[in-house]
Amino acid sequence: MNYNLQFSSKDKEILKPIYAFAKARRVTLYLVGGILGDMLLGRVKQNPDFDFCLNRGAINFGRLLAKEIRAGFVVLDKEHGACRLVKKAKAKIYTLDFTDFRGKTLKKDLLHRDFTVNALALELKDVFIRGNLDNLLIDPYGGRDDLKFKTIKMVNIRAFDEDPLRILRAFSLSAISGFKIEKQTFRLARLKREKLTKVSFERIRDEMFKILQCHNSFDYLNQMDKLKILQVILPEIIKMRRIGQGPYHHLDVWQHTLETIRQLEILYKEVRSNHDIQQYLDQIISSERSRKTVMKLGALLHDIGKPAALRREEGKIKFHGHERIGLGMTEDIGRRFKLSVDEINTLRKIVLWHLRPGYLAGCEVLTPRAKFRYFRDADQEAISTLLLSLADQRATKGPLTTKNSRVKHEKVCKSLIREYFKKKKEKKPKRLINGDILIKKFKLEPSPLIGKILSEIEELQAIGKISTKLQALEAARKILGTLLISKK
Repeated sequence: MNYNLQFSSKDKEILKPIYAFAKARRVTLYLVGGILGDMLLGRVKQNPDFDFCLNRGAINFGRLLAKEIRAGFVVLDKEHGACRLVKKAKAKIYTLDFTDFRGKTLKKDLLHRDFTVNALALELKDVFIRGNLDNLLIDPYGGRDDLKFKTIKMVNIRAFDEDPLRILRAFSLSAISGFKIEKQTFRLARLKREKLTKVSFERIRDEMFKILQCHNSFDYLNQMDKLKILQVILPEIIKMRRIGQGPYHHLDVWQHTLETIRQLEILYKEVRSNHDIQQYLDQIISSERSRKTVMKLGALLHDIGKPAALRREEGKIKFHGHERIGLGMTEDIGRRFKLSVDEINTLRKIVLWHLRPGYLAGCEVLTPRAKFRYFRDADQEAISTLLLSLADQRATKGPLTTKNSRVKHEKVCKSLIREYFKKKKEKKPKRLINGDILIKKFKLEPSPLIGKILSEIEELQAIGKISTKLQALEAARKILGTLLISKK
């Protein structure tokens, strides 16, 4: 396989001052790891990251360099000599990691890398020579061959002992690259899986999201599940196994969950041509994580409350309230994985309201009031929940699930999706009355009662029951009377 290792002019602009700084201090810097593999495969990242290693003093070198090139600086691992610089340049964000050798020589350092495709190195000065760089690439452990054969293989047999996160990284790298995990690496991932309990949840979260970002993450989640790796990082799923769900379902709770993720990914492909949905899915919730990706985590968690809610009534399996139990569990998991407030709120709404579209599809007449309340409650996650509901229903193929009910469910969900985007483009009607008017008209004191009245007035206006200030005041009078009576 012929390679043509090339650095773009933009990359060289970033690397040149780093090389000059190192040269002035007589420091030999090496580029290592994924960036070299990416270049050999012709992959270009929107926000590049460069990994460097040097004999020793990486943290001090990085701190001084950060001041020189005006970059952000953070120590990643004081004990092992690792730091990170973040440099913004022309709408790109470059991540620059510097580490000390993990052995006495570069070759021994590369021996302690995770996988052979990441155990490649190039002396930084060679970036600026003219001609083919392939012959200058340092590859003591066969990384180029594994790139050729699209294989993920440990550099040494103790790779997972040195850093158990590499177990997850094998799958995230496989998901991103499409490479196959080598047999021994696969076997040791299963044998060493319990070591993941010693890894911080922030690091686990980042690798999990790399998998969820891929278009076929189901395949990799399924592999991890078969090796019982997934249940080490998310032990709540253990109780979901082998719980039957009655005649509407053909799979147990956990297998249904995995199938829902598969169906969601199929659905993503189906809606690719819908600009409104794509724009919605591509919105960033937090830390470059899109709604589309967070939704997959929501699919993974949507039935997590079922084991605790399981009841048998008159010979039938029931899961009443599982969405509210799941809500609490989802909040706990979100905090455990150090998700942002916005991400947790997104997951909360998805899990809490995932049954609502099914209830709406079951109505003989879907009223404007029912639709208004759904959009009000689900709020920003109305489309997320509708898409999940479609995937959830498609993953439900028990003998009592009829073709007619499936067709109606699809029709209702898709109709609500269209209505959501239509209303988003319409100008929001001006409020007919406000809190000050209510206080003055009915001689009320400021209290939560005002908010309740205004909420109901807003609903009546939205469904077309009232359209004038006079009608709003008359409706407010009736609502106030009802609320005051109910307090007695």
